[in-house]
Amino acid sequence: MNRKWADRVIVALVLTLAVGASALGQDTPTPQPNDARQAVGAANQVADKPAQDTTELAAVTINRAAKANKYMFVFFYRDEDEPTQAARKTFDAALGKLADRALSAAVNVTDPLEREVVVKYGLDRAPTPLVLALAPNGAVTRSFAGPLIESQLETAFVSPGMQKCLKALQDRKLVFICVQNGKTQHNAEATQSVKEFAADAQYAKTTEIIALDPADAAEGSFLTRLKVDPQTEEAVTVFMAPPGTIVGTYKGEIKKDVLVAAAKTAAKGCDPKSGCCAPKKPVTPPAQPQGPPQPQQPGNTEKKP
Repeated sequence: MNRKWADRVIVALVLTLAVGASALGQDTPTPQPNDARQAVGAANQVADKPAQDTTELAAVTINRAAKANKYMFVFFYRDEDEPTQAARKTFDAALGKLADRALSAAVNVTDPLEREVVVKYGLDRAPTPLVLALAPNGAVTRSFAGPLIESQLETAFVSPGMQKCLKALQDRKLVFICVQNGKTQHNAEATQSVKEFAADAQYAKTTEIIALDPADAAEGSFLTRLKVDPQTEEAVTVFMAPPGTIVGTYKGEIKKDVLVAAAKTAAKGCDPKSGCCAPKKPVTPPAQPQGPPQPQQPGNTEKKP
């Protein structure tokens, strides 16, 4: 997979998978607590022992990685054919070098004991081998299908701000990224409008506000993807909606009614399963994007100083 606008690609994938997982989960039992393998995994979790592919369930390892503030890479496979073995060899070699930052697990999608995690990500029918990368907060940051290149896995590590953004979008929320610090102007005016929007009963449960310091070097690549100048002298607010669309980018002061109008415009083409809108008639789910997200009108307005 080429390195593209990771947010939108992965969020679109995960939202699609989540729909499938929800449907499958209605009649698919999860592993029971008295299962011997799950019992061993739970014991390892309490003792904080290293992951053991043959004993510990992937769900337990994922939980342990989150508690250790580490990334989690899960290798999903179905057959032990040559392409799978080659991909697994590359995967194991790469994760050995990333042990200080990540944990890993291999999951056979046909294993009934791993049904919980397979169903959660809707991967029981997905082409394999496939690798999912999870940030410590649970956000899926990248997926890798087919032949695996070791250097690809490094691209799964994203900034703290991007982690938060991805998690919120994958939780089907509207996201406001407030880019400002002590040197930017109109901070209060920009933030106030966003807070008023988030306090509105219509949007309160589905809105996430993320603060981002433009001077934070760790967020440089994320700001580039958002097309925000890290040297900005004014507060910048980026409004996003699932599955990863930039609804609008605003400089300086904004008004709540402008944000509400932009949200309603975005909702006209929103998938009803996203949870952020309620169109009156069915719409086609979003396709996998092929390039950077394009801002939508009328939200992409900038107020000059």
